[in-house]
Amino acid sequence: MDEKRLKSLQEFEGIINYTFSDKELLNTALTHSSYAHGHDGAHPYNERLEFLGDSILSMIISYHLFQNLKNTSEGQMTRIRANIVCEKSLYATAKKIRIGEFLYLSKGEENTGGRKRVSILADAVEALIAAIFLDGGLEEAKKFVMCYMGDKIESSIKNRFINDYKSYLQEYVQKHNLGKIEYRLISENGPDHSKEFNMALYLNDTLIGTGKGKSKKDAQQSAAKDAVNTMGVINE
Repeated sequence: MDEKRLKSLQEFEGIINYTFSDKELLNTALTHSSYAHGHDGAHPYNERLEFLGDSILSMIISYHLFQNLKNTSEGQMTRIRANIVCEKSLYATAKKIRIGEFLYLSKGEENTGGRKRVSILADAVEALIAAIFLDGGLEEAKKFVMCYMGDKIESSIKNRFINDYKSYLQEYVQKHNLGKIEYRLISENGPDHSKEFNMALYLNDTLIGTGKGKSKKDAQQSAAKDAVNTMGVINE
């Protein structure tokens, strides 16, 4: 590794607040396959680390949710975790730590915007998590995740019902053996390209919520949200 690359890696270590014992691990995590292929495949690149990092991140998040959400069902925790480990979330983390500035990319990849490409940056973050794990152990990997993804973790926990009231209500009704819920279309209005659907939600033939939406699915979510708020069960 030349002096220029070493200094670049040291700068990045300052940003993420972790110093690697094995600088080659970090170098590999920050090397995209396009760069390696442009050098006759002789340079190791980050796809294998990405594979490992995906599992390590999932495990860290799963354990955190398991420990901190004592009364939350498997289904709810699965949805929360998916919101945290998704590409969009990893991309936000990548921008925080400016990882795109430190990647080895081929000239072609760089010229077509590779340093800002969502998939490349998200994959690099997973590779970095794996590199930290291999270099410093699980606790160091966990520190990194909680430091740079902690706000996403907490917001996902806090807002865990916002995007899926329908599933939450279904689980609540089943958990408490309350009976059967049914969505009934009341009406649909407007031209084909701009319809509005009106939905009613019944629990054992008792109306518990209504909602509107641009699709039947959206209207059902709106009705479920109305029911959850009316029933006062949002914090359970």
